[in-house]
Amino acid sequence: MASPKLKLQAAVMAVKPAEAGDAAAVRARVLVVDDDERNLLALTTVLEDVADVVTASSGEEALRHLLKDDFAVILLDVYMPGIDGYETAQIIRQREQSKRIPIIFVSAVNKEDDHLLRGYAMGAVDYVFKPVEPMILKSKVAVFVDLFEKTREIQRKAEREQRLLDENLRVNTEKLLAEQALRRAEEQQAAIIRSLPLALYVRDATDASVPPQLVGGDFAALTGVDRAMTPGEWIERIHPDDRDRVLASHSAHAAGGLVATEYRWRGDEHGYRHFLDQSIIVRDEDGTAKEIVGTLLDVTERKQLEGQLLQAQKMDAIGKLTGGIAHDFNNLLAAVLGGLGLIERRCQLPDEGKRILDMTRHAADQGAELVRRLLAFSRRQQLQPRVVRLPALPDTMNDLLAHTLGGLVRVDWRIGEPLWPAFVDPNQLELALMNLVINARDAMPEGGAIVVAAENRGIDFGGELGLSPGEYVVISVLDTGTGIAPDILDRVTEPFFTTKDVGKGTGLGLSMVYGFAQQSGGTLRIDSVVGQGTRIEIWLPRAAADAAEPAAPVEAPLPAPASARALRVLLVDDNPDVRAVTGEVLADGGHDVTSAGGGAEALAILERDPDAFDVVVTDYAMPLVSGLEVIRLARNLRPTMPALLITGYADLEMLSNRPADIRVLPKPFDPDALIRAVGDCGN
Repeated sequence: MASPKLKLQAAVMAVKPAEAGDAAAVRARVLVVDDDERNLLALTTVLEDVADVVTASSGEEALRHLLKDDFAVILLDVYMPGIDGYETAQIIRQREQSKRIPIIFVSAVNKEDDHLLRGYAMGAVDYVFKPVEPMILKSKVAVFVDLFEKTREIQRKAEREQRLLDENLRVNTEKLLAEQALRRAEEQQAAIIRSLPLALYVRDATDASVPPQLVGGDFAALTGVDRAMTPGEWIERIHPDDRDRVLASHSAHAAGGLVATEYRWRGDEHGYRHFLDQSIIVRDEDGTAKEIVGTLLDVTERKQLEGQLLQAQKMDAIGKLTGGIAHDFNNLLAAVLGGLGLIERRCQLPDEGKRILDMTRHAADQGAELVRRLLAFSRRQQLQPRVVRLPALPDTMNDLLAHTLGGLVRVDWRIGEPLWPAFVDPNQLELALMNLVINARDAMPEGGAIVVAAENRGIDFGGELGLSPGEYVVISVLDTGTGIAPDILDRVTEPFFTTKDVGKGTGLGLSMVYGFAQQSGGTLRIDSVVGQGTRIEIWLPRAAADAAEPAAPVEAPLPAPASARALRVLLVDDNPDVRAVTGEVLADGGHDVTSAGGGAEALAILERDPDAFDVVVTDYAMPLVSGLEVIRLARNLRPTMPALLITGYADLEMLSNRPADIRVLPKPFDPDALIRAVGDCGN
């Protein structure tokens, strides 16, 4: 079992002295160890001016003090009960925290050399004998106290320096990390700016002729200009129509605030680009203009999209207007052709009269063809789409074109397999190609070859050419003629716009092709270079695998009825001339006709006696109550009421919702076709 002396020694060895707070504010301490209270008091009185004196009456108590405090010097009595001075010194020297504290042995006996040597062997720095000379002891202790304080000051300085070094290292590390983060952020920002159609610049605030200094972005990629520009060159590259406005905006900086200007600027590779220039003036402390900083944003694509949108809106407005005009024309032509039919039926004309009648009918038929072209442009014609195999086009169209092109122009067909089938009205497709080939012929007065080709195209993302994503068949007609000037390229698909001489074109050919392509679910694309030629593409949707043949065209002549009989006909039309002529044609066909000037009047007649009529013949487009509504309300009164719908233009969305047994007869119609259609409805 360990002795108390060994336990205390182990405890002392294991414990580190407690920190004494701020060392700079605490006086040095001297530990005086003596079992005689009188000696402790005497030594304290001698040393209290030099340092703070801590007393201990035994070795054990001294060791406990060493667990809590640090001392400049230890005055240790040699002979004490329990642990004597030598043993206490030995324990002190074994501890890492206290082994360097100077120990002065104080003894009243044992002045022999052996005892002195033992004291020094135990780590003493001095050996003092009682009675102690106060001044000598005080001087000796003062040396060690001064050494202790200087050592502590050196330690404090070393700690401060270490803290400064650590803080400097931390600051430098944080600075390095911040610089790395800033560099990464700058690189990311530079990459983002380079990926945008954007350039950052600084320019002189007083002289507009000084070119801007580009400080960010990839201006060379935008314009092809990768060199320093000479004074005035920047202004010279601005479009002449925009130059005055840009110079005025430069002067506008004097008023302060953000200045935004949009203008065209000519690059080395890409021609004119549209720039949105947004800039602000920077001033010195005294308010003097220092420089202008700003951004150049390439808005060329946006301007092109805006132009396409305006063109689409214009074409849509023209289409609506054209559709309305076509409807009114059809009513007029219906009255004219119907009247001509009545004259032919009721009058015995001489040969000269018949010739004049035929000339008049021919002119009316030409007017009907003109209206059909207007309907094609306005996308209100009735199409009969079906699956069309394009490689068969050359066989069907060569004969049509042979008598049209003449000997100077030939067609080079490049339509072969494999090609997807298109879903399109074949008759209208042939008419569209005929128009394009004739236009190409007229553009090559010296003759040449017209190339008609076809290929498969796919659109993965929406927005291209205004088409939805999908698969398309593209038919292109390419000539090497005079080309189309850029300033009129956007207008060539407008109805009645033509560059041909008076009497050589109606201006409806390309508008009809455009309307046909749009109504078919595709589009028309035109590329042209003056003096080199024109390429026109018709984009048509690919036929689905399960696409079926459509029903017979509703506007085709109707078959003759099985047996002809007089019918009671309720005729409804808001146009009095068309109503009068149509009534006379039906009367000539042997029918009993009751006329109504609109849907409301017709319904009032039907409500009085729904069984008074065998068939209802009604115009489609009428104010307030349409022809379809007349038929639906009539069938509310009499579910089996036969009906025939006549129309000056085909609103496909509305007509697609009509009952399946309702026939449609387009205006202008042949009188015999009308009589056959009414007779078929009544049987």
